[in-house]
Amino acid sequence: MSSSKPKQMHLGAFLMSVGHHAAGWRFPGVDPANTMNFAYYKKLAQTAEAGKFDLIFFADRLAISDRYDNRFDTTVRYLAQARPEPISLLGALGAVTDKIGLAATASTTYNEPFFLARAFATLDHLTGGRIAWNIVTSTNDGEALNFSKQEHLEHETRYGRAHEFLDVVTKLWDSWEDDALVLDKENGVYADPSKVHYLHHKGDWFGVRGPLNVTRPPQGHPVLIQAGSSDTGRDFAAQTAEVIFSSQPQIAAAREFRNDIHARVLKYGRTPDSIKILPGVMPIIGTTQAEAEEKLRHLEDLVHPLGGLALLSDSMNHDLSVYSLDEPLPDLKEIRGNQSRYKLVQEMSKRDNLTLRQLGKRFGGSRSHRVVAGTAEQIADNFAEWFGSGACDGFNLMPAYLPESLTDFVEQVVPILQERGLFRREYEGDTLRQHLGLERPKNRFA
Repeated sequence: MSSSKPKQMHLGAFLMSVGHHAAGWRFPGVDPANTMNFAYYKKLAQTAEAGKFDLIFFADRLAISDRYDNRFDTTVRYLAQARPEPISLLGALGAVTDKIGLAATASTTYNEPFFLARAFATLDHLTGGRIAWNIVTSTNDGEALNFSKQEHLEHETRYGRAHEFLDVVTKLWDSWEDDALVLDKENGVYADPSKVHYLHHKGDWFGVRGPLNVTRPPQGHPVLIQAGSSDTGRDFAAQTAEVIFSSQPQIAAAREFRNDIHARVLKYGRTPDSIKILPGVMPIIGTTQAEAEEKLRHLEDLVHPLGGLALLSDSMNHDLSVYSLDEPLPDLKEIRGNQSRYKLVQEMSKRDNLTLRQLGKRFGGSRSHRVVAGTAEQIADNFAEWFGSGACDGFNLMPAYLPESLTDFVEQVVPILQERGLFRREYEGDTLRQHLGLERPKNRFA
């Protein structure tokens, strides 16, 4: 009889302001003033840690969206837009948590490699190895205009820059070997110069001499996360990512996505175990299925369709205000924003015969991710089915309204998953890599 430990799922909590649902800020019991309140984020982080989540994750945008009607009026009127800069937030949350991983989004299009390498390495030291970087190439022209650019880079160009950006960052993390510090007080030797390295990088986008003035992070490299689902994005993830946050509302599509990523990973000389795929899911929990469905209906009723269309315009980098609300989403030949998100939304719109008005309400709820409404037992069953069928390695939880929907999941669903042996009862390691079962990268200079 085998004594090997059964495979367990991984759980991340994607914490978006006061709820991932566009109307979450309006839901009863939610305080929308919490968006900039540290005590609130501290409570969320500690709740997720009590639930033994692998990590919590904070997204980022470098602009308030004004793609809809080329003004920010609709976005600011209907959507909770205020949120803290996530790298700063991770530093604060690291001081009030002990085990849980902490992930933040940062753009390769509107940053410099030395700055991000230094920031994430510092955070990894300060948290004892619990940091992850969600790599994005950004979305729209509004962000470009905040960084002295007139328009957003084209899709392929962005990914070309991202490849070089990540190459420089990982070299900077390796620029100090693990045993570079000597700390010999008697002989006055702080570090071994032969174990600290220049990069002398000169590429199409960056010239970086190095070395970093922060020693190698405890994890070697902070965990690398990616969320692109376009063909280019999938290839980038297969080469570089260790966690993928994906968007597949259907189980068959999720299996296809995971199989495709695994095939690409093998092509680049990696093993499938070196990457964890966590599709986004928004659970709505009730004491009965009817109660859960009523919560979902109430949330959907609270979504203003223009708010949802403002979100979609932002994601696509395309002004949807020029189209009739009572006509379907038109086929758009060129999308300079999130191409994979547009494809998902287009498929949903055609499948369900949605007008643009209906699409705005639908997208404002799930943002094209999966929504599961039911009892805690039903949601645990659903998670078990997806995980057991090979559709994923776990889930990126997207609480619809906070803090209640996260607390409900931790108190009601997590114990069921633990009882079934599908999720940890205690943390067995100290670093995020240990939680995820990821190897520590070797130093390329050693």
